[in-house]
Amino acid sequence: MRTDAPVDIAVIGAGPAGLTAALHAARSGADVLVIDAQPGRGGQIWRGAHADRPGPATTLLRELDACPNVRWRGQTEVAWVEGDGTHRELILSSPEGLSRQPARRVILATGAVERFLPFPGWTLPGVVGAGALQAMVKAGLVVRGQRVVVAGSGPLLLAVAAGLRTAGAVVLGVAEQAPMVSAARFGLAAARLGGKTREAAGLAWALRGVPYWPGTYPLHADGDGHLETVTLRRGGRDVTLECDWLAAGFGLVPETRVAALLGCALTDSGAVRVDAWSQTSVPGVYAAGEVTGVGGVDMACHEGRVAGCAATGQIERLSDAAATSARHRAFQTALDTAFTLRPELRALPSPDTTVCRCEDVTHATLRGQHSWTEAKLKTRCGMGTCQGRVCGPATETLYGWRFSGVRPPLVPLPLSDLLADH
Repeated sequence: MRTDAPVDIAVIGAGPAGLTAALHAARSGADVLVIDAQPGRGGQIWRGAHADRPGPATTLLRELDACPNVRWRGQTEVAWVEGDGTHRELILSSPEGLSRQPARRVILATGAVERFLPFPGWTLPGVVGAGALQAMVKAGLVVRGQRVVVAGSGPLLLAVAAGLRTAGAVVLGVAEQAPMVSAARFGLAAARLGGKTREAAGLAWALRGVPYWPGTYPLHADGDGHLETVTLRRGGRDVTLECDWLAAGFGLVPETRVAALLGCALTDSGAVRVDAWSQTSVPGVYAAGEVTGVGGVDMACHEGRVAGCAATGQIERLSDAAATSARHRAFQTALDTAFTLRPELRALPSPDTTVCRCEDVTHATLRGQHSWTEAKLKTRCGMGTCQGRVCGPATETLYGWRFSGVRPPLVPLPLSDLLADH
């Protein structure tokens, strides 16, 4: 395993928070390395962004490309971590094999993952995560003329629906599990706290004519080998729609696996705990963006700026940070309150509904367990390829378990890489 030259700052994640953090850290003259599992920069929100194409990230990417002290490593993931704050090494996995990357400071910008809630038929081909379908379309999936139902919870549903419609899909409706009063209150809070009026107007225009159904959620999906219909509970009655795709996502969950390896403390809600300067509980490790709590792209960019400046000692550039952070946190609180998951969702799985897809563990098997640890020991739930990224948040919602037990390596590794390390 080769050992690369040490860097001052290693930014893990190339979404809005990570890219912003890298740019502001680079302005101090620090040597910055940006790492991401995807082949391109932008994360989920700015997926496909390029410095030579118009888009929300164009200016940022051009400024980064003009910094000779910023390097980029795509298709690279953190497999495990060795050492401590005085001599910390990230063990990175890429198509070229394993490598050691010493880093004096680390900025975590690992973002969030979708929360999936199991219901009968959710494993049928054609039923996918809302963000996943968005990513597939950005990667080239053709949905023109195909019927799509978007269901779940949170503002992401509207962005996904708008993107699908722009791609030519027939969006039959957006089913939001939160009641109308909650969605309306969030809309008012977003306009007041986040300055989102222009963005909301753009979504409204893109979705003109598309039904929005608050207080609605999927009961089951059906089809012979692939999705054919979805049945929604809407206004106390069941409505069945014929469709080609069901894009279902019940909010986002901070992606904290690398943070857990580094020993960072988490909040009660499962996000990385940070102070006013984005410092985690581990000296030399900072965090920004949705890994610290889901609050949207504007909040992610602000936190990236704070983390990039603080990690490189540029505190004097953050005189306005406290007030801006308070406004974003208020928006985040409004988001969490408005889209709290209704208790009826915990009753969606039938006894034979698969909850852990990797190990094929059903709801009937899991509801007899008493904790995440017991479920892993007795059923192998969470021990498959995804290592609990899908079933962990689902079991937390269904059974009240706290997902835990992150162990290295975080990603599947070829035996040849491990043998070469020896």
